[in-house]
Amino acid sequence: MNHILNSKSPNPEDIRRDVSDFLRNKYGDRVIVPPEPERVGNTPGDKKSKETIPPRINFDLKPTELELYLQEYVVGQDEAVEILATKIATHFNRMKYETQNSDIEELEGNIKSNVLMIGPTGVGKTYLIKLIAKKIGVPFVKGDATKFSETGYVGGDVDDLVRNLVHEADGDIHLAEYGIIYLDEIDKIASSGNGVGPDVSRSGVQRNLLKLMEEAEVDLKVPHDLASQMEAAMEAQRTGKVERKKINTKNILFVTSGAFSGLTDIIRKRLNQQPIGFTNLDSDVLRVADEEMFKRVRSEDLISFGFETEFVGRLPVVVSLNALDIEGLYQILKSPKSTVILGKKRDFLAYGIDIEFEDDALWRIAELAFEEHTGARGLTSVVDRLLLKFEKYLPDTDLNHLLVTREMVEHPKRELDKVLTNYYIKSFQKGFLVRNNIVITFTEGAIEMLKSKAHAEHKTLEKVCTELLADYEYGLKLLNWDEFTVDEDIVRNPKARLEELIKKAYEKK
Repeated sequence: MNHILNSKSPNPEDIRRDVSDFLRNKYGDRVIVPPEPERVGNTPGDKKSKETIPPRINFDLKPTELELYLQEYVVGQDEAVEILATKIATHFNRMKYETQNSDIEELEGNIKSNVLMIGPTGVGKTYLIKLIAKKIGVPFVKGDATKFSETGYVGGDVDDLVRNLVHEADGDIHLAEYGIIYLDEIDKIASSGNGVGPDVSRSGVQRNLLKLMEEAEVDLKVPHDLASQMEAAMEAQRTGKVERKKINTKNILFVTSGAFSGLTDIIRKRLNQQPIGFTNLDSDVLRVADEEMFKRVRSEDLISFGFETEFVGRLPVVVSLNALDIEGLYQILKSPKSTVILGKKRDFLAYGIDIEFEDDALWRIAELAFEEHTGARGLTSVVDRLLLKFEKYLPDTDLNHLLVTREMVEHPKRELDKVLTNYYIKSFQKGFLVRNNIVITFTEGAIEMLKSKAHAEHKTLEKVCTELLADYEYGLKLLNWDEFTVDEDIVRNPKARLEELIKKAYEKK
C-alpha cells in the first residue's frame, strides 16, 4: 500500500509548478516561487567563492559609448549625462575586472559609485537611469523613500527593494545581484536635527539603506509571505532541510534622487562665510540661480540638510540636473526619439492615422508645457489635452493624415471643427457626384445651420446632409441640372424649396 502511494506522489518540481500557478492566479504576478538555484555570488567574508558574470549584461560599454547612447534620448543635461555615463560604466566594468581576477586583493572599505541626483521634477532623472539599466541589461527597480519606515511595520521595508529586483529579473537571483535600485524623494528622509518624532524614523531609514548600499545579505523569503512558506515546505520535502536563499547587495548600484528644496539656502550660507569669493548675502550669492548653486553642493551641505554622515559617504557621485526651459522642452519634442511625439504617433496609427507636427506647433507646445512647471511631464499633458478631441472623433472618419499646426495648438476645438466640417462636406459632395453626376456646393450660412442641426441630433454632418437632401437626388436629376448650391432657405425648408424649384422649371416650359 505504501509502495503504491509513493509511486503516485508528485515530484518536487511538479509541486512547485502547481503551487506557483495557484498563487499567481490568486495573488497576481508579484508572487514568485522560483526554482531551486545554485547559490551565486560571494557571501560576506567568503573571498574564495568564485563569482560569474550573467551573460546578458553588457559589460563592454565604454563611458563615451554610454554617453552617446543617452544623448540620443536626453537633451539639456550634458554635464549630468557625462558624469552618469562615466561613473556607471566604470562601476560595471570594474565589477567585470574584479570578477575575472579573483586572485587580486579585496579592498577594505571600498565604496561603490552610488549616485545622488539633485534636480526639479520632470527633468528626466528616472528616465536616465531606466535607459542605462536597459542598455546594460540589468533589472531596474524604483522606490519612493517616503514609503519606507525604520521597522517596516508602517510603510515598506527597504529590503523589499532588493527582493523586487529578483522579480524584475524573472527569479534570476544572480542577475538581480547586478541590478540598479532607484530611490526617489530621498530628500524627504532627511531629519531636521531635533531628534524627536518623525526624525527618528527618517534617520532609521537612512541607516537601513546604509546597510544595503554597503554590502548585505537579504533573505529572498519573507517569513510572513505565503509563497515563501510553501516553497520552504517543498524544499524540506525534497532535501530534508531548508536553505535560506539570500541576495547579496555587494554589486547592486543604488541611485537616489530628490528636489532638495531648501538646500540652496544652506549652500549660500556656506559660500557667504568663505573669506575668498563671495562677500555678503546681499550681493553675488543671492544672484546665483538655484540651478548653479546645486552644482556647488558639498558633503557638509547634505549633512546640514539632515543626512547622516555615513549615509552621505555612501553616495560619492553627486549629479545636478538642469531645469528645463522652453528651448529644452522644444528640443525634447524635436528629438527623433522623443517618447512624447512617438507615443502620440502610435496612438493615432492605431486608428490608421499618420500624425505630423509643424515646428511652430512644437514650439507652442513647449511654451504651454513650460507654464505648467512640471518639466518634461508637462509636454505629455499638453499634447494629450490639445489632441484629445481629435483622438476621439477622427477614428470615425477615414482620414489617414493629420498635420498639427500652431493654430491647432492655440484653438484645438475650432480647428477640429474645421477638419470635421471639411471632411464630412467633401465626403457628401463626393458621394452625391458619384451617384448623380451633379456638383453640389454649400453657402457658409447653410453649413453653419447644418452643423447646428448635426450637433442637436447627435449625428455626423454627412448624415444630416444625406437625410435632409435625400429628395434632391431625384429632383435635381429631373431638372437635368449638373450643379446646385444649397443655401439657408433650403436647409430650413428642403421639401418646400425643392417643390418650388420644380414648379418654376415646368412653368418656364
